[in-house]
This record gives sequence, structure tokens and C-alpha cells, in this order.
Amino acid sequence: MASRHRKKPRILVVTPEITYLPNNMGNMANYLTAKAGGLADVSAALVSVLFELGADIHVALPHYRQMFHVCVGSFLSEELRLYKAKLPHERIHLAEDRVFYYRDHVYGDHPSENPKLALAFQREVINNIIPHVRPDLIHCNDWMTGLLPAMARRMQIPCLMTLHNIHSLETTLANIEDHGIDAAEFWQHLYYTWPPQSYEESRSGNPVDFLLSGIFAAHFINTVSPTFLREIVYGQHNFIDDRIRREVTAKWRSGCAIGILNAPSPSYQPETDNALARCYNDETVIDGKRANKDMLQEHIGLQRRPDAPLFFWPSRLDPLQKGCQLLAHILHDIVRDYTADGIQFVFVANGPFQQHIHDIVRMHGFYNRVAVCPFNEKLSRLAYAAADYLLMPSLFEPCGLPQMIGPKYGTLPVAHDTGGLHDTLRHLDAAAQTGNGFLFKHYDSNGLRWAMDEAIRFHRLPPETRIANIRRIMHEAATSFTHAVNAQRYIDLYERMLERPLVP
Repeated sequence: MASRHRKKPRILVVTPEITYLPNNMGNMANYLTAKAGGLADVSAALVSVLFELGADIHVALPHYRQMFHVCVGSFLSEELRLYKAKLPHERIHLAEDRVFYYRDHVYGDHPSENPKLALAFQREVINNIIPHVRPDLIHCNDWMTGLLPAMARRMQIPCLMTLHNIHSLETTLANIEDHGIDAAEFWQHLYYTWPPQSYEESRSGNPVDFLLSGIFAAHFINTVSPTFLREIVYGQHNFIDDRIRREVTAKWRSGCAIGILNAPSPSYQPETDNALARCYNDETVIDGKRANKDMLQEHIGLQRRPDAPLFFWPSRLDPLQKGCQLLAHILHDIVRDYTADGIQFVFVANGPFQQHIHDIVRMHGFYNRVAVCPFNEKLSRLAYAAADYLLMPSLFEPCGLPQMIGPKYGTLPVAHDTGGLHDTLRHLDAAAQTGNGFLFKHYDSNGLRWAMDEAIRFHRLPPETRIANIRRIMHEAATSFTHAVNAQRYIDLYERMLERPLVP
């Protein structure tokens, strides 16, 4: 279906999440926002950079009408009518199914929801969007697109599969076909629970794994951290399915796997962020952070102490990955030990461990020292600007974005030395003016406590030493953590897969 005679190759990015698109990609671009995590930001920024560079880039995503704010009552808005009238000439392709229309979040909470969402999305991409777009290369993202590489291999369209996480699900060929996908066309390229003997033998009783099928069938795969890729290959995480490790390793050994870091949304700029009490740059960082800290402390009920070391928890309160239990174990002691410094904590995060942090605050009466707030985008941005340090003691990190956002705002990460954290952070040596955070290698509460002690030690340094390092770190982050840098690596990979230039 792809056209090999076009002047420029056509790329179709297939993603279940996105946060924004370039204005001139179509009249619907400003309305399309569906986010559950970093995949949304990365998809948006990559598409934006590629489009601005002149690539023939197209996007396929589910039509989340409620989240896109384009449905009024039972009638489509005028914007959507205009969009659908222009569909043959547009680059944004919405997968239509009622299963998406009334959702207020991307993924389902009930185990039966996600297979329906994934199959409805992929059915529309396979049956309608790909025949319409006729791409020269398909770029798939995560398990919700896991069947597409098998179809692409059958059609001889080069396919890249990006692994943002390691979650997956399984279903049968029979269920796939019942949802309108003719899997008999590409069943040999899917990954089954056990090696299939025949189509008939496998159809009803040999489950297909979505993520593994994507890895197995894709012509090329990438993780969003070079270090996380190596950690998978060398078996450093025992919670990763050994089948995933084997398939990723097979791609790695054949030269078809690479790690490409994500980068934060370009909207994360302290100079222009309208969520802040005062915008600032590396020259005005001291006054800017002081104004934002004062506003945050007042807003969430912390003591208004401008020089208090303020630690910000920016990610999910998930004990399986994010390490919040490590902090909970030492929270009382560290607040007690640094009472004279006025140490403070702000959590702007949801997750299963949130109630446990609330209980610690209530038990010890830390109401004006520790604030626990549900996630709110505007409050989170204010916290990046107000805080001195951010906490990322993750057990594993496929990439991570907060540790790249924080330094842009002059907020230094305290993090476990793993995955994407290893790729983006170096332990700070204030005297030598090198490094941009505080890293601990041993994943336990003692390791985290050591790194936090290092942060407090830095906080107590003479102001001129501390400020010089913060300004340096902000400048380095602004030039290093950008999608312009990372998009070039995707362009190079696309061109390698296509063996012809992508942009003029």
C-alpha cells in the first residue's frame, strides 16, 4: 500500500495519547488532547518537530470526543464538521468507535475495558486509516498498537515499535477477529503463549500478547532510554517478563534495537510558563523562585519560609515503580533531623500510596511541613518553579520526564541511578561545577536518605556557590533536554529504515 515513488516518504505515527499538535496540521489540532502519561507529550512533540522540519507526517489516534471537547450534546461541533469535510487533505486521522466517544481518560480501570479499546483502535487503523494514508513507514507506540507491526510486516511496510513502558495484555485470535480485524492475514507474525502449530489450533486457545507481538514483528524497536534498553537485555530487572527480555535481546543482537531519550514538552519554560507567580530565567532565578515558593507555601498551607529547602514529589505515588515507600520510611526522621533548616515537602501526585502519606502527616502533625495534593497541572508547574529539589527514587525508569523538567526550572533532582535517570543526571560536584542532581545507587531508604543529605549539604553552601551551579544547570538543561535534539535521532532511524532522506 505504501508508495515508493513519492518525493518524500510518508510517516504514520500511531499513538493512543497526544497533548498537542502544530496549528497548521489542521483545524482540529488545538482540540486534540488525550493524556495518561509521558507518551502523550513525546508523541506530540515528535510529530510537531518532524512536521516543522518538513516531513510528510500523519497521526492516527482514537477519537476521544469528550476529551477533545468537540461534541455538543448529540451533535458534532462545527469544528468537527469542518475537519471531517477536509479529512482527505488533513494529516490527523481519528479512529472512530463509540467505545472512545464518552471517555474522560485514556485507559480503563476494569480489566475488560483495555482489550476493547486496543482492538477498536487497531481495527480502525488497519481497515480505514492505513489504506487512506498509504504510509511508507509506520511508527507504533506501546501495547495498544501491538498488532500493527504484524500487519505491517505482512504488507511489507517498515515498522518501528517504541516501548514507553513494559505493560501488556493478551487475547485470542478469535476475539481479535470478532472485533473486526482479519488476523488470519498476519497471524504468523504474532506472538503466542506457546509456539503455534496452525491457525486453527491457535485461534481460540493460544492467547496473543499485544506488546510481545509488536516487539516480535516490528522491523525495528526502540526504548525511550539507552540505559533501560541495556538493563532489559542484561536482565537487571527481575519483574520484566523473561519473554520480553528475550525478544528485546534478539532485536538488540540483530542490530534492530536502540534507545532514544524522550524530552519534556517545550511548554516547560520558566521564562514563559503562565502557571507561575513570576516567570524567570537563569539570571533572575533567585527572585523568581522566591516569588513562586512564597505563592506555593501560602496556597497549600506550608510555613512561609523563603530559605527552607523544599522537596517536590512530581510523579505517581506508585510503590511498585516510583519508590514512594522509601521516602515514607524516612519521612519522619528527615523532617525531625532538619527542623532547624525548615525542610518542607510537597506532593502533587495521585496513586495508591497517597493515603499512606496522608496518614504519616496526620500521625506526626506535619501539616505545615508536608502538603499532599492531588495532581493538578497548574499546581505541578508552580511546584517545579517553587521547589529547590525534586524526588525520583524510582526502582526502574523507562525514561522519566520530571528529572529533565526540574533542572530547567532550577530544581535539582534527587534520584535513583537507573534507566533514564542515569542517562540524564550526573551527581553534583559543586566545587567543580559539574553534575545536575544527587544520585544514589543502592535502592533502599538508606540510599535515598544519603542523597537527600547531599542535597541539604548543597543547600547550606555559600549562596554564590549554590547560585552559580543552579544557573549553569538551568542553561545546560535548556539546551540539552529538547525535542529538536531527540527528533533528529528518530529522523536518522526513519531514514535508515527507509534508506532515503526524510526531509529536504
